[in-house]
Amino acid sequence: MSVTTELAEKLKSEGEKFVGIFSNLTEEQWKAEVYTEGTIWSIRNVLSHFVTSERGLVKLFESIRLGGKGAKEDFSIDRYNESQQEKTKDLTPAELLEQYKEVRANSVTWVAGLNEEDLEIKGRHPYLEVTTIREMVKMLYLHNQIHYRDLKKALKN
Repeated sequence: MSVTTELAEKLKSEGEKFVGIFSNLTEEQWKAEVYTEGTIWSIRNVLSHFVTSERGLVKLFESIRLGGKGAKEDFSIDRYNESQQEKTKDLTPAELLEQYKEVRANSVTWVAGLNEEDLEIKGRHPYLEVTTIREMVKMLYLHNQIHYRDLKKALKN
């Protein structure tokens, strides 16, 4: 199995796992607070973050693949996340979940279409700084796993 196929499969299976998790939340659980420092984020906000960050990142990755440099050095993850939360504030959890399914399916398709050489192209990631597309793609699912740990803690409270 090629590396791109492995990465695409990992994204696909992780996406399916999260769809299952989010699909089974109660209305009350959607409101559970996950992050309380600074702007409070509920589980709904975390799903919104999954949607908006992945949508933006895959566009950035494609730009890098086509020869772009990537994120600007002065890019602020916090400002970006805040602006994206504002853009999605009126969406229901069900609408966000549908968007997540679409965004993840698009990511899987994009990754599956890469070749081995594409994975070694370097550019600036907003968090990882200058690295390869391979590492950027890996961070797509690692990023969600990090938030998932925090989400599980919020659901236990």
